[in-house]
Amino acid sequence: MNDTRPWLERFTWDFVVAQNAVLCQAKNALHKPTSDGYADTKALWDTHHLEPMSLMEAVELCRKCHRMAPFCFYNGNTFAAIARSMVGQLDLSAAEAAVLRSLTGHIVAGVATPGQIESFRKFCERDQ
Repeated sequence: MNDTRPWLERFTWDFVVAQNAVLCQAKNALHKPTSDGYADTKALWDTHHLEPMSLMEAVELCRKCHRMAPFCFYNGNTFAAIARSMVGQLDLSAAEAAVLRSLTGHIVAGVATPGQIESFRKFCERDQ
């Protein structure tokens, strides 16, 4: 698991925007870019999402983008959904994958405990 790869390469900025639109539509919330977070977040995403990185770095990029609040609503849900989908690229048992998806979403949303983040970091650093 201690490898680098372009975890986020399939998630273009257009995909991110569409993901947020779907989430907003489902809850009848306004889907609109923010005036102070959208451009900077798009630039950060476009600069880095194609790069090979560790899984921890990819999750951290999603967390940073959530915190930058590019959309009026559901920033956390948007980037957490993308981060959770990366777990599907791993060869894990169903139980391991479920736990890892949950933990990944919590890290991106900023609600994971320091112990949970450390456990995730150790998972990312282990040899397969």
